[in-house]
Amino acid sequence: MSANLILASGSAIRATLLRNAGVPFDVVKPRVDEDAMRLSLQQSDATPRDIADALAEMKASKVSAKQAGALVIGCDQVLAHGTAILSKPETPEQALSQLQSLRGQRHQLLSAAVVYLDGAPQWRHVGVVRMHMRDASDAYLTDYVSRNWEEIRHCVGAYQLEAEGVRLFERIEGNYFDVLGLPLLDLLSYLTLRGTLAG
Repeated sequence: MSANLILASGSAIRATLLRNAGVPFDVVKPRVDEDAMRLSLQQSDATPRDIADALAEMKASKVSAKQAGALVIGCDQVLAHGTAILSKPETPEQALSQLQSLRGQRHQLLSAAVVYLDGAPQWRHVGVVRMHMRDASDAYLTDYVSRNWEEIRHCVGAYQLEAEGVRLFERIEGNYFDVLGLPLLDLLSYLTLRGTLAG
């Protein structure tokens, strides 16, 4: 293992963020039913913060159980819009509907990370970002989805802030890395303080 650190996520952007920060790690994708757990948590009236944290923990726990001695990072991101929690769109039509419901309003992105070692939680953090979307026209949103579907289909809310999606917003309150789905600065601080990374 690379520095005995594992990212329990199939997210390309999370891997890129860690790689760009000079963090050595391996990737092990967890085999979990995220949709079923998210639905169960929503039905039990869990808060968006608790849902993000629980899903991140489920991934870290699942991989940690089979990776003795390794620090395992589990991550998840939840989009909260009023009382609704949005998931990744399954079709271009659903992506357009999500963007239309969000435009001209504020929503929150909650990005959770949980670190496990030998089946036990060691650290957790949930970053919260307030996203203020401009009131874009139907025509622009339709064209946006058409141009970007292959990329945004993997994103809650159907946008990528690191690409053309930035044009959908008028203001963002919070950490940029949290928007991308990983509370990177807090995670790096933890890994440095515990001596996993040189500091």
